[in-house]
Amino acid sequence: MAELTITLLAGGVGGAKAAEGLANSPFASATKIIGNIADDDEFHGLWVSPDIDTLIYSLGDQIDRQQGWGRKNETHQVLNELTVLGQDTWMTLGDLDLATHIYRTHLKHQGVSASEITQRLAARHGVTLPILLPTDDVVQTQVKTPKGWLSFQEFFVREHCQLDVIDIEYQGIESAKPTREALEQIANSDVIVIAPSNPIVSIGAILAVPDIQQAVEQSGAYVIAVSPLIGGKTVKGPADKMLESAGKSIDSKGIYDCYHTFLNALVIDEIDQTDTAWLTEQGLDVLVTPTLMKTPEEKADLMSRVVEFALSHKKQRAA
Repeated sequence: MAELTITLLAGGVGGAKAAEGLANSPFASATKIIGNIADDDEFHGLWVSPDIDTLIYSLGDQIDRQQGWGRKNETHQVLNELTVLGQDTWMTLGDLDLATHIYRTHLKHQGVSASEITQRLAARHGVTLPILLPTDDVVQTQVKTPKGWLSFQEFFVREHCQLDVIDIEYQGIESAKPTREALEQIANSDVIVIAPSNPIVSIGAILAVPDIQQAVEQSGAYVIAVSPLIGGKTVKGPADKMLESAGKSIDSKGIYDCYHTFLNALVIDEIDQTDTAWLTEQGLDVLVTPTLMKTPEEKADLMSRVVEFALSHKKQRAA
């Protein structure tokens, strides 16, 4: 597979599942990931990168499988003590997890790039699938609610996604510079897979980095997205509210609308197979298959089929 180049755009738990699937597929050696950094925030003076850490912990088999984030076999003595001291501790950071954030923050203060820090953390956890960042600059998703503007973590963790979403913006996006590694990876891609991640605040934040979406559109890669919706509902997270706030329908059509300028194919669950005709009319190839990834086998099977489908249809289009 050395001659093949596959790029996975990933964020959140859905992105981590897709990454695990590719890591355990025949296409592992050909794959690199571009992860979402717009969920990053500071807690207790420490810089936390939730989506990147979820990728690292998942691929390093250190993830807490029950909750889908954080380290397994975790304890919370530091957080418990901070609570006693009267500190806000709604962002649950375990003791092992805090070591990651202390290390990241220390290197950040030394001027080490976020990309380099990510590589070092990935190496510590034995992650072999390269994780690239779309930018080394600070970009943070902000969510406008009836309570005003909140950081994504405030909306997602503290408010449990209960508030209505009025608007979304990516703070710092105008001045962010794309990483050379991300642009080169996209430009050289044969297949770009968009994970079943939130299209607005996970994938949307990656694509909003200047030059990233343009690179995807100009790459010549076959772009295939896995829908994060099953029967009009999200498996996890607030993608439905985010789609609605962006004026898009909470179904396959809404996902298509998010990616239509560069999308070649959409993967939808069997429950949504009635959407196939409409998607085909838009010029898309459609793969209908079970998309709920629970076991390691299901993750590897789905992502293998996604890439095989993409390669087959890319060949057909070139013929």
